[in-house]
Amino acid sequence: MSKPVLVVIDVQNDYFEGGAFPLWNAEPTLAATEKAIAKARAKGVPVVFVQHIAQGAAPFFNPGSEGVKLHARISAAVGGSPVVVKQHADAFEATALYQTLQDLGADELLLCGMMTQNCVTHTAVSRRADGYAKVTVLADACTTVSQMLHLIAVDGLSTRVALSDVDSAFA
Repeated sequence: MSKPVLVVIDVQNDYFEGGAFPLWNAEPTLAATEKAIAKARAKGVPVVFVQHIAQGAAPFFNPGSEGVKLHARISAAVGGSPVVVKQHADAFEATALYQTLQDLGADELLLCGMMTQNCVTHTAVSRRADGYAKVTVLADACTTVSQMLHLIAVDGLSTRVALSDVDSAFA
C-alpha cells in the first residue's frame, strides 16, 4: 500500500498582490492548494510545508520580511505539520525534507506550490525524488510568473513525473 505525502512549496506572501514578486493566477492557486491540503488530511495523507528564506540580500523572501512569511491562509493550515526551510530551488538540497519524508514513511510524493518552473520542477526532478515510487505534480495547484511559463514547465515535467489535478489525485 502506498504512503503518499503532500509537499506544499513556497506559498509565501511575496508571490501575492502587494508582495515583491506577484505571480500569475496566485489566488486560484492558493484556493487549489487549500483544497489539496483539505483532501490530503481527509484521506490521512500527511502534509509537509516548505518555506524559502533567502540568504543575504535578495529580491524577495528576505529574512524577517512580511514577504517571506507563508501566506496567512497556508500558515493557518499548518497546524502540527512540519515546515521545512530551504535556501535553494530544490527543496531537498541542504534541508531536512528527505529525513522528514523518511520519518513519515513516504514512498510517494504529491507536489504543489510556487513557482512551477523553478522550485516545483527542481524538487520534482531532484535526485532525492528519484527514490520515491511515484512523484506527482498537482498542476492546478501550481503557478508561476505567466500562464505560458506555467504550461511550458508542466509540459517539461510530463516526461519525468506524473501530472494530476487536485480532485483526481485524491479521488
